[in-house]
Amino acid sequence: MRLGVLDVGSNTVHLLVVDAHRGAAPVPARSEKSVLRLAERLTKSGELSRTGADELIRTVAEARASAEKLGCDDFMAFATSAVREADNSVRVLERVLDETGVDLQVLSGEDEARFTFLAARRWFGWSAGRLLVLDIGGGSLEIAAGVHETPDFATSLPFGAGRLTRTRFANDPPTRGEVIDAEDWLADQLAPVAKKLAKLGEPDRVVATSKTFRSLARLTGAAPSSAGPRARRVLTEAGLRQVIAFISRMSAADLAELEGVSPSRAHQLVAGALVARASMRALSQPEVEICPWALREGVILRRLDQTDGEYQTVVDSQ
Repeated sequence: MRLGVLDVGSNTVHLLVVDAHRGAAPVPARSEKSVLRLAERLTKSGELSRTGADELIRTVAEARASAEKLGCDDFMAFATSAVREADNSVRVLERVLDETGVDLQVLSGEDEARFTFLAARRWFGWSAGRLLVLDIGGGSLEIAAGVHETPDFATSLPFGAGRLTRTRFANDPPTRGEVIDAEDWLADQLAPVAKKLAKLGEPDRVVATSKTFRSLARLTGAAPSSAGPRARRVLTEAGLRQVIAFISRMSAADLAELEGVSPSRAHQLVAGALVARASMRALSQPEVEICPWALREGVILRRLDQTDGEYQTVVDSQ
């Protein structure tokens, strides 16, 4: 079957079209991205602005049209923290449905962590043993751990790269004081989570997903995207420390020129690096392995698992 999945995130709206069937790895057929930065479209009152909502509706309509043109047998759309946290999210979702016909489902933070964990489990397989999975988005940090396809521990924390940039940095590049304060704050916030995870036992494999982790790994010398998804890529705490010392002194415009860094995310790279290092330190993990599959693939895989039965939205099935 050909399946289209639309991911409405804090930074981008991403349409991924895959060809797949139950028991097979989904094969990407088309990928389309639009940079909306919805998290930056929230007003002081906490609502998604009218302009932001209008652009979201236009982008969703275009994505649905693309999915139809590409012959998708099924189409799903989900939103994460930016829409989830908007005070007017119900009204925005109603507008999306009325004006595009797309039922945009909002995932909880724990859902994000669980679906991402599923994707990592399927990618690395059962031989990976006890998995610990980290994912840094624009609005949140997801952490999940366990030995099965459903994690024993899953949480979402408001430590996304974009959020940290907006709330902790007033300068570009950030001052040394801002960087130190952010590091100390993250360490304090992550300590209770680390204690809970320690009770589950030491992981056999530590995995990181998301564009932020991939960009950081590339900056430390990991294989470029042209090497393909199966090239082994790792990010070490030692390498990350060197990268932070380098990028924390660069403006967003200069960061956008670096290989492996998306111009649309360059402004939040330093914050993402601080979240990555703080997470690795708190969890006492000197190295993480980069997984090419993440939330979108997890949603797709769960949908494929349901193909023998009557269709239900992925969110409702949890």
